[in-house]
Amino acid sequence: MIDFARPDGLQIKGYQATPLLLEGAPAIVVIQEWWGLNTQIKDVADRLAECGYLVLVPDLYRGKSTVEEEEAHHLMDHLDFGSAISQDIQGAVNYLKNYSTKIGVTGYCMGGALTLLALSAIAEFSAGTVWYGFPPLEALDVSRIKVPVLGHWATQDVFFSIETVADLESKLRDADVDVQFHRYLAHHAFANETAMGEGRIAGTQYDAFWAQQAWDRTLTFFGKTLW
Repeated sequence: MIDFARPDGLQIKGYQATPLLLEGAPAIVVIQEWWGLNTQIKDVADRLAECGYLVLVPDLYRGKSTVEEEEAHHLMDHLDFGSAISQDIQGAVNYLKNYSTKIGVTGYCMGGALTLLALSAIAEFSAGTVWYGFPPLEALDVSRIKVPVLGHWATQDVFFSIETVADLESKLRDADVDVQFHRYLAHHAFANETAMGEGRIAGTQYDAFWAQQAWDRTLTFFGKTLW
């Protein structure tokens, strides 16, 4: 865990994963799910670092995390999305700019929604990958997204319907956003290894096959847009 500054000067924490070769490495901001900055999302950061990226996960919940659905919902409802983007995520970008001019962003579920909103609000991003999550379409100004976007969606998702994904894709294409959406015969959170067995919440299910395919596509995408 490191400390970094928001634009307003407030110091907050984040999880940093550093590649073996830091010089010349692109950077990626990873945005947590509604569970908080937990071990699973740290593993995502570590995996990207092993692939050569400098990664920072801002701690949006200020040290809080949970495995309980009700508590996660409570934490998300009390998160100020506007401040999270303009201060926490922008602060992470400002920190990473000390190391790289190429910065991507990626997020899962709640983090996916924040990824799209951040892409429309933060000019320094070079690319973004969204994993099964987006904000209400009326809240998203796609005209301000000027970089390539990759999206991974589950056709059996009960939280973000695949029909609405089509609406999002059309909205992005109509705004001339360079967008690639991939659909998988899977459930919500199919790339989250903790969404399996008795501990998973209803409507989620990890799928190793589709998760690997989505990861391969993500690494290819960031390889083309950030290096």
